[in-house]
Amino acid sequence: MNVIKGKVWKFGDNIDTDVISPSKYMEASMDEQVKHVMEAINPKFPREVKPGDIIVAGRNFGCGSSRETAPDLIKRLGVAAVVAESFARIFFRNSVAIGLAILECPKVSEAFEEGDTLELDLEKARVENLNKNTTLEGKPLSPDMLRVLEKGGITSLLKEIAQELQK
Repeated sequence: MNVIKGKVWKFGDNIDTDVISPSKYMEASMDEQVKHVMEAINPKFPREVKPGDIIVAGRNFGCGSSRETAPDLIKRLGVAAVVAESFARIFFRNSVAIGLAILECPKVSEAFEEGDTLELDLEKARVENLNKNTTLEGKPLSPDMLRVLEKGGITSLLKEIAQELQK
């Protein structure tokens, strides 16, 4: 799996799915919903985030409801990865399922400031701040999770397996 490198957008602890994917836009198209991702915390984020940028957050990222649109909207914005001190279990699982790169990394929120450049090696679970020349070790993902992420999500992986079985 490739190394991911991008600009950091920093968020705190307990960022819930209602903030990531605001309920007042749930009936809107995904194209409209994506314009409001985390705007309650940082109004610039949905307007200025660029493909390849990376979210760094504190503890319990993605807590709250099991709103499946939350990781999907982050991915649709072009965010390459989310690295946090910890994740809500369902957000973590949904992220892997749709192919959004995700990694738990203790002390990551202390090691980065917004705008820093982060380099992430998912296979090695290594997180590096290129501005400060510091490296952190995250919690390694299982080979199965890495395979799902490499294929772009569980649906893509299952399609590939089905095609192999038909041969």
